[in-house]
Amino acid sequence: MPAFRIAPAVADAFPGTLVALVTATGLRGHEPWPHTAAALAELEQRLADGTWRPADETDPRIEAWHTAYRAFGTNPRRVRPSVDALGRRLAKQGSLPRINPAVDSYNAVSVRHGLPAGAFDLDRVTGDVDIRYADGTESFTPLGEPGTVEHPRPGEIVYADAAGVLTRHWNHRDAHRTRVTADSARVAFLLETLHADRDAGLLKTAAEELQGLLAPHAGQTAVHLLGPAQPRASV
Repeated sequence: MPAFRIAPAVADAFPGTLVALVTATGLRGHEPWPHTAAALAELEQRLADGTWRPADETDPRIEAWHTAYRAFGTNPRRVRPSVDALGRRLAKQGSLPRINPAVDSYNAVSVRHGLPAGAFDLDRVTGDVDIRYADGTESFTPLGEPGTVEHPRPGEIVYADAAGVLTRHWNHRDAHRTRVTADSARVAFLLETLHADRDAGLLKTAAEELQGLLAPHAGQTAVHLLGPAQPRASV
């Protein structure tokens, strides 16, 4: 299993960073996941009833990511953090996309708690994964665009393994290579905050909620925390 690391330069620039890694092995993505289906339906019904709305860019949880994006030269209104884009889509359309049960699970948890989330198929990851600044030589193929190759700008924060970039603009969009499908059996899910002093409890609650959705359909699950105080986690 790979290690996940946060580079010292990123930890220094964003000392409040905390990442929850929720790992699942033996996932069974082709069976019904009724608790995930219910979680999605509940959010959509609460939105329709007017009793809840997803966090938007005026919320401190989203605003922090906009500030971070600007710090490394990304316009967050053109290239939105994943949770911002997902919440806007839900607010506009009234529903969340149904991709596959594992992806649907982290989407539901992400938008419910206002925290960015993503996932990597560990069987498609090469070596360890680093959260670091790009140097401009890396390549990235966006999710759903297998014929496209992009090159992150130097100074952009990325997740990267030995073969390339897994997520650009920190958490904007995952790579096609490590996408999670119904066939994915070993997956690392990520939930993130830049303000552990404020949101550590929320992050841990969200990670436990995600673990609870995954556990009935996995052989084993675990939660690991990654941040400046613990910059490496073996999953």
